Amino acid sequence: MEEFSNRPDLASRALGGGVVYANDEFFAAADHLVLPHAPTFTPRTFDQKGQVYDGWETRRRRAPGEDVAIVRLGAPGVIHGVDVDTAFFVGNYPTHASIDALATDGHPAGADLRDADWVPLVPKSPLQGDTRNLFPVTDRRRFTHVRLTIYPDGGVARLRVHGDVVPDPGLLPEVVDVAALANGGRVTGCSNMFFGRPHNLLMPGLAQHMGDGWETARRRTDGNDWVEIALAAPSTIQFLDLDTSHFKGNSPGAASVRGALGSEDWFDLLPRTPLNPDTPHRFPAIQGRVDRLRLDIHPDGGMARFRAIGRPDRPALEEAFAQAVAGQSMR
Repeated sequence: MEEFSNRPDLASRALGGGVVYANDEFFAAADHLVLPHAPTFTPRTFDQKGQVYDGWETRRRRAPGEDVAIVRLGAPGVIHGVDVDTAFFVGNYPTHASIDALATDGHPAGADLRDADWVPLVPKSPLQGDTRNLFPVTDRRRFTHVRLTIYPDGGVARLRVHGDVVPDPGLLPEVVDVAALANGGRVTGCSNMFFGRPHNLLMPGLAQHMGDGWETARRRTDGNDWVEIALAAPSTIQFLDLDTSHFKGNSPGAASVRGALGSEDWFDLLPRTPLNPDTPHRFPAIQGRVDRLRLDIHPDGGMARFRAIGRPDRPALEEAFAQAVAGQSMR
């Protein structure tokens, strides 16, 4: 598995991604491409157009050309790789696909992007059916949209666009959740993610169920589980939200949060504190400037969301944004 697939999916509907244009959706809507859950398939389930597929499927092409879907990234950023997932498409998947990207301001309509100045990310490449087709991307510029082109036609279940969020500082308030994926936070390390991925902690909105959070295996040895988070910029944290919603018989008994700046030592933002099951907790943070956080849960268990409300360093945000626009991102 390519390392890039461990990074957040910038196109996910859970982050606000959406399909803004598709030239053909005869058999199945292109909106399926950005759904956050894994594709499913129920054999012998037919509607008026045939077998129902959890993906985007175009009609059989009878003239030269190809089919296109344009996706607005839910969180613009630097793309490290894409996953063209043809799950359950076996006799009807495209033979090839290509990926292009675009950086634009505002909220252009999909039809206005068809003839835009697109940047090639993945050249026309062969696909396999019922497979996650993984393609690394080396262009380190910040993009807002991607275009999937399939040759000549067929079905794709999901399009995952893995990378790092680079927020526009001009669109962020003075006080914000500096750990949020949508604002440039990212998970850099984790002790265990047996039942749920740690990136879920940083997703927008409230968790819908236990599977929408981070949950570790039951610990049978000494110690505790933890996750480390890099912030988009050095920040001063004011409040910490530790939300155990939906976790009732498997919430942590306690948690602590530490922070650090650069290579300096870790220090407490929240000392070890008892937690209640199925409860959103808010705690004031011990003041200090940090660019990374470590959440320790004791000894194990699950958490729905983690928020770090604070003031990010504006010059640092602006520098990171300028580097990403210029293709000099080091993330």
